Amino acid sequence: MPVATRTRPRWGFQIRYAVIALAAAIVFGTVGFHLIERWTLADSLYVTVQTLTTVGYGDIPPHTATGRAFAVVVMLIGVAGVALFVSTIVQSVVQSELISTFGQRRLSKKMSKLRDHYIICGSGRVGSHLVRDLLAANESFVVIENDQQRAAEFSQRGVNVIVGDATLEESLRDVGVEHARGLAACLPNDADNVYVVLTARDLNPNLRIVARAAEEQAEAKLLRAGANHVVAPTIIGGHRMAVALTKPAVSEFMDSITASELGLGFEQVEVDAASSLVGQALRSTAIRSELDVVIVSIRRQSGEIFFNPAGDATIESGDILIAIGRADSLSGLNQLARGTV
Repeated sequence: MPVATRTRPRWGFQIRYAVIALAAAIVFGTVGFHLIERWTLADSLYVTVQTLTTVGYGDIPPHTATGRAFAVVVMLIGVAGVALFVSTIVQSVVQSELISTFGQRRLSKKMSKLRDHYIICGSGRVGSHLVRDLLAANESFVVIENDQQRAAEFSQRGVNVIVGDATLEESLRDVGVEHARGLAACLPNDADNVYVVLTARDLNPNLRIVARAAEEQAEAKLLRAGANHVVAPTIIGGHRMAVALTKPAVSEFMDSITASELGLGFEQVEVDAASSLVGQALRSTAIRSELDVVIVSIRRQSGEIFFNPAGDATIESGDILIAIGRADSLSGLNQLARGTV
């Protein structure tokens, strides 16, 4: 798709020049016959078109020697102009189709190799922000978008995107839903999002699905359809406004974190069995003393959650640590949790 997008302007210019050349030949012939043969402009145009299209002269042939000589010139110019026009149109159409076909094949081949990636269904107001955040996080993802212009814009930015209907099983298979890590249903219509969730859950039972709900009553339907989490922008927006209105200091702090003004961020880290953290009390690790990372909560494999865990809380294999800290510190915590350091 990126290749096809880049080649369109070049073909546009060639077609424009071919049209200009053809129009110039018609004007040249019409004016010439009008001045030489003293025909009306309408008759001159009629004869010129007959000449350029190689239909031949029937009822109005040139009578003077000068007119016939000029007709020869018009024939030579016209044949070249018409040939250029027709060949440019045909070549541009064939070239565009070939580029589109091979581009889609290359894209499909690339999609078939994706593993543990994310799928974004719809890149409207919500989806476009999600694309931006995943790009910033350097995550592997692909977008399904039915608007060709919007898809071309994302493609030019290096985003993996296919033009298609995300509610179709074929589209989800094309982007490797069976091997994906997660899917975000960001379509503007709740019914479409429900259908996407149902189809995706059927194709990949282990897929983590987050869905957008335009209406509050759609949340329950999306959860029943198989979504792990539902986000209602209008409800979240209302809560954020309420916090900003009644607890401005809290709101400003949260905004500073999400906007990275303080250089801080949240991260979830899963503790591998090979990690040196396993079996240690939280206070005995280097998480707080050396990495300067705050553990907000610990979630056990059983689902039990410890909020603001005490220093004597023991870290176990499979625990998920919710942490806040600077990017480099969180990266160090990731390595520590995976047992790579």
